[in-house]
Amino acid sequence: MRPRPIDWLAGFGPESRERAETLHTEGKLLPLLQRRYPEAHEVSDNARLYTYVQDLKRTYMKSSPPLGKVRYCEKIRTVHDALGLHSYVVRVQGKKLKRKNELRVGSVFRELPADFLRMIVVHELAHLRHKDHDKAFYRLCRHMEDNYHRLEADLRLWLYATGGKGA
Repeated sequence: MRPRPIDWLAGFGPESRERAETLHTEGKLLPLLQRRYPEAHEVSDNARLYTYVQDLKRTYMKSSPPLGKVRYCEKIRTVHDALGLHSYVVRVQGKKLKRKNELRVGSVFRELPADFLRMIVVHELAHLRHKDHDKAFYRLCRHMEDNYHRLEADLRLWLYATGGKGA
């Protein structure tokens, strides 16, 4: 079964949506975003991603629960219809329950600009403290990344312009 296409412009107002569609049709949207976000990153494997996430967590969320795993994930979009995923795994070891927080980032972020990787990591880290997308959640996202909302909107535009393929 093929996954349904994602409407990357969901939540955009009619004027913004029309402007994005026009720029895309004229072939100007992706070049505009590429000029705005020229910086690539070196976070290409799971070990580097783990270090990258831990550094951000250590800087902004010292008292949050530890992370057990951090991984790029190939299947995240098709299975969960998402770009990132946080999960709480509970395992029984003897008479104790062990909880581990896991964070997965869509593999599309290996090739996207550095700012977009940071945005998705900030988003998933914020879920360590806030399960829902409420005001406190977005306040924490903005604390870790001042331009969070701009980056989220531009990421949606980038994925719209590339058909969700990233680069």
